[in-house]
Amino acid sequence: MSDSWKESKIVSSQSLQDRLESVRSLSSDEYEQYEIAKDRETGEHYLHYAYLHRNFAAVGPGAGEAEVFHHLMPLDSDEVLGPLFNDEPYQYPQHWTKPFLRNGPEGDYVWFDPSYAEDQEADEALANTIAEELARFREAGDLSEEAVRKLLEKIDRSKEKDS
Repeated sequence: MSDSWKESKIVSSQSLQDRLESVRSLSSDEYEQYEIAKDRETGEHYLHYAYLHRNFAAVGPGAGEAEVFHHLMPLDSDEVLGPLFNDEPYQYPQHWTKPFLRNGPEGDYVWFDPSYAEDQEADEALANTIAEELARFREAGDLSEEAVRKLLEKIDRSKEKDS
């Protein structure tokens, strides 16, 4: 049995070409395609998302040429059944919440962890809370040691609630 791609930091496009086979198409149009795919050698399943991109921002030869990008999100045995039989949503990016392989211009695939977006939202919410507390502190005008201590305690409580 071959090594799982889950154990590699970088997966060659040749390895994917050699081992990946389509199990069933989920949806397709002229710009996007979704399918369940399987690694022939390990039996692992993936949700495969391919999309067509045209880089109109590029200048010179090759501007606007079509390029296809691929994403492969590992699916556990139970997860394979959801999109196939239960109409569970699978659209990228909103339903891609765990690490997945994605390719780039060099052709190799690397793991991408989308969880940073959730962390970023929480960090922004905390920053807004702190900014509001600071604004109230400035408005009050009390710069005593006791007032500063209370402000810092409030901020600490906000950080603890957020964690």
